[in-house]
Amino acid sequence: MAGRLAARRFSFILALLFFAALPAAAQAADPALGAGDTAAIRGVISHQLGAFLKDDQTAAFSDASPTIQALFHDPDTFMQMVRSAYQPVYRASGVEFRELTMIEGRLVQRVYMVGPDGIAVLADYEMQRQPDGTWRINGCSIAKAPDQGV
Repeated sequence: MAGRLAARRFSFILALLFFAALPAAAQAADPALGAGDTAAIRGVISHQLGAFLKDDQTAAFSDASPTIQALFHDPDTFMQMVRSAYQPVYRASGVEFRELTMIEGRLVQRVYMVGPDGIAVLADYEMQRQPDGTWRINGCSIAKAPDQGV
């Protein structure tokens, strides 16, 4: 029980640190990015969301950057963190990709989604290009989406 509580606290603190690191003002997307990069980024995020829905922790963990993998050590620990701190991402529906922007030198893909509780959120995925040119997820922050006025 104490281990689970410590893991939840760690997950919450990690989420807060990442969210606090993202400033409110975004810059235009990097002009060096091509349509192929945009598609690849969306593909990685979609793959991870699909892996979460299937509880495929190995596949979900494979989409995380080496930094995130080193932080959580193994797929099981990573999935425990996602289940406890990122329910809207873990069981997302109504996924809609929004803008891809640079925020203080970090590439961020904004994604609108609805969590299992029916509440819409905006998830900001920090993306990281790997030395081989592929993209990985280097963090995610979520915030309640503004009312869409439907």
